[in-house]
Amino acid sequence: MNFDIRTEQLNADSYVISLAGEIDLYTAPEFKQQLLGVIGQGAGDVVVDLSETTFIDSTTLGVLVGGVKRLRMRDGQLSLVCGDRNITKIFEITGLDTVFTVYPTRDEALSGLGVAGG
Repeated sequence: MNFDIRTEQLNADSYVISLAGEIDLYTAPEFKQQLLGVIGQGAGDVVVDLSETTFIDSTTLGVLVGGVKRLRMRDGQLSLVCGDRNITKIFEITGLDTVFTVYPTRDEALSGLGVAGG
């Protein structure tokens, strides 16, 4: 199975979690652990970069929704980077495109947070 995860701290409270490959029932727990870890470290803004992601399932959506709820409790936000039409369509069909801001590129997402590109 093809999966990779990298976490990058941009400043005191902004992080990027980059995911590559398939995020499903088997790999989503590792993603959840990383996401909850950065939130636990005080993250206010998290960008989840799905640029290199080839597949997501309902487990992934659950992790994202749980993360956005936790961040909103502290006035933070969770943004997504995704240019793959097949994946962005999942957010539209489920109505989650109204929950997350989905940017086509990482630079646009970081600009949306007011953070310099990294």
